[in-house]
Amino acid sequence: MPGWNETLSFSLWIGVALKSSAVLMAAGLAVLFLRRRSAAARHVVWTGVFAALLALPVLSVLLPALRLPVPHAFLPDGAAFQIGSSSSSDALNLQSRPSAVPAVQMKPKPWSLDWRISLLFVWGLGTALSLGQMAMSWAAIRRIRRTARVLTLPEFSSLIADLGIKAKVGLLEAGPGSMPMVFGLLRSRIFIPSDALQWNEERRHTVILHELAHVQRGDCLTHLLARIAIGFYWWNPLAWFGWREFLKERERAADDLVLNLGARPSEYANHLLEIASGMQLSPVAGWAAVAMARRSQLESRLLAILDTGRNRKTVRHATAMATVALAIGIAVPLAALQSQDSTSSNLADPAAIVSAATAQRSPQMLDRAAHAAEALRNYDLARKLLEASLALRAQISGEQNPNYGVGLLNLGDLEREQGKFDLAEAFYTKALHTLGNTSEGAPVLIHLGAIALANKNVPEALSDFDRAQSLNPADGGLSDMWIAVAQEQQETLEQADSFYQSALKKADPNSSNAATIMELYGQLLRREGRENEAKSMQDQSAAIRNALGAKASSGVQTGANVYKIGGDVTAPVLVSKVEPEYTQDARAAKYQGSVLLYAEIGPDGLAHNIAVRHGLGLGLNEKAIQAISLWRFKPSSKDGQPVAVSANIEVNFRLL
Repeated sequence: MPGWNETLSFSLWIGVALKSSAVLMAAGLAVLFLRRRSAAARHVVWTGVFAALLALPVLSVLLPALRLPVPHAFLPDGAAFQIGSSSSSDALNLQSRPSAVPAVQMKPKPWSLDWRISLLFVWGLGTALSLGQMAMSWAAIRRIRRTARVLTLPEFSSLIADLGIKAKVGLLEAGPGSMPMVFGLLRSRIFIPSDALQWNEERRHTVILHELAHVQRGDCLTHLLARIAIGFYWWNPLAWFGWREFLKERERAADDLVLNLGARPSEYANHLLEIASGMQLSPVAGWAAVAMARRSQLESRLLAILDTGRNRKTVRHATAMATVALAIGIAVPLAALQSQDSTSSNLADPAAIVSAATAQRSPQMLDRAAHAAEALRNYDLARKLLEASLALRAQISGEQNPNYGVGLLNLGDLEREQGKFDLAEAFYTKALHTLGNTSEGAPVLIHLGAIALANKNVPEALSDFDRAQSLNPADGGLSDMWIAVAQEQQETLEQADSFYQSALKKADPNSSNAATIMELYGQLLRREGRENEAKSMQDQSAAIRNALGAKASSGVQTGANVYKIGGDVTAPVLVSKVEPEYTQDARAAKYQGSVLLYAEIGPDGLAHNIAVRHGLGLGLNEKAIQAISLWRFKPSSKDGQPVAVSANIEVNFRLL
């Protein structure tokens, strides 16, 4: 889904789900601890919890992250990697021999709905339905209120005075057999059935007093707050448990207020029983209004009314507000808390990195940190670090120094690898202005030419490559190689052939550059049907790659207690992976091939000690290593214990 980071959204949702569950479990324990306190006190706790739950996702987005380093094995899948499919076609069964290792194809996959997007969609749909139902209920009750007849009863004003209510409260007549209820935030309205006019004065007095107790306590507002929270957390059974407890304690708190004003428990219980038995609560009204009785709570509520030893103390409004504020305050550090994989712990505090680099006057320190952030695909952080590096370079050497141009070049590279060609071109143009007609400007021109190729502007690309060649003739044949690529895309194949040969003459015959030129030249030869020559190029490049891989592998120190797969040592199982990215240079050159990596899969399920055994050019080796370092495995085991094993992983880069 372009323009939307579904992995980050899913990670945020998972974090909120875990944190909300922790809050609800803590609330359940707190209420258990307060079981001998009044219902009003417990209701305040649940009100604070629902307020904290509503604040939690907002705070999680707005607050700066408070990092908590934990082992990766305990982390949910986050924005750094994607969960791999469990289908046989995507599973990776590592073997100790390169030929037996399946490849990860760099092919565009048919669009399919990601399971994380599906969960987020279901969550959003459930929330929309819940809040929509509440909005419909609210609108329905408002329509009833507009048509209901206003009642004038002599005892109503005195009851309002007894409870000390200063806000305006109206009494309305609802349909016969309807449940008494209260509705409204700023101007509360109490609905009683038309049958109430035939009730005896004591029952009518009791019912109205109970509804006024809800008004005095502000229960319409807390009902709305909790209902919105339930709409957001509808998928969480702990939230529904909290909702039931919230309703139960609210009604008991209102009952306690009525009893404190002198109602006799036995008569009050009798009135409540008859109303609950004879009156019906409209499902629509139950979402937005505060009803007098729910049959599911009746038994426990009657027992509480008749229990003369029960604590019936009320809670002052100031205390209730302080409790809610305290609950939200507790949610602040919890919302800011974010688990952090140990692989990125060195990037936990960018400000500290900038401060250290500034103190040491070392922009290279920032460049290395930015490279690490880019490897983790944290491009925003990488950009901030490179911008800080550029500012430090300007402070040290000025904006006209080539050192400043290198900083601009680094920023251009970052934007180009993300496909942001306009931004990259702007940085490269400024870098070229700073570097001037020096050999340092040649790589900038090659990058500009590659962008022109990506934009199908072959003449401009050729102009850039020609200029790069003139600035640095001893560039190992890179300029000639790119001119050949541009000529090939312009269908001037004879000239392309000539420039490939020229590039090979200039390149170190044992270098990675030479192998890359041979591989690209081989693609041209194969396109022209010159299979024997293409195979010769392929064999020569393979010999160079194998020699370079052997040299690199000889410098790798095998970790202690690293086993080979087989016998009683099980193979690791891939559980999550990141598809390797194509570099923009490789894409512009239409470059394809395979990278064979050596890796040790540790007991932590991560790939360590990664080395290239057979590589590619144009940055694809680095992209393969970056991807593998983010893969997560179920580790190998020996005698039931996780162990480290060596393996070869082949990554195929294919353009379709």
